[in-house]
Amino acid sequence: MKGRIITDIGQVSVDTDVIAKYAGMAAVECFGVVGMAMISVKDGLVKLLKRESMTKGVGVTVNEDNQITIDFHIITVYGISIATIADNLMNNVKYKVEEFTGMKVEKINIFVEGVRVID
Repeated sequence: MKGRIITDIGQVSVDTDVIAKYAGMAAVECFGVVGMAMISVKDGLVKLLKRESMTKGVGVTVNEDNQITIDFHIITVYGISIATIADNLMNNVKYKVEEFTGMKVEKINIFVEGVRVID
């Protein structure tokens, strides 16, 4: 289901891929997030996604009340509290996506798929 922005003179439809791309870009800017991850179905390995395919690590759904749920599959930096990273990511992404779309973010789910040591 696409998101809807209703104005005085009409309606704007926002595709979930657009929301996913924006949310993914906001997420990788957050402290402690290395990037989006994808698990290979073939061999079960976690793969760090490049910036152009980042939306494969972000899932967006819009419910019938026009509220957004976002699922992130991320790789974090070693040595930083996952709770701190998740809290920062949720707050930043919620604010930025709500400002960008004018829609309410109902829920953000974070799945930590891996940890990387950064030199």
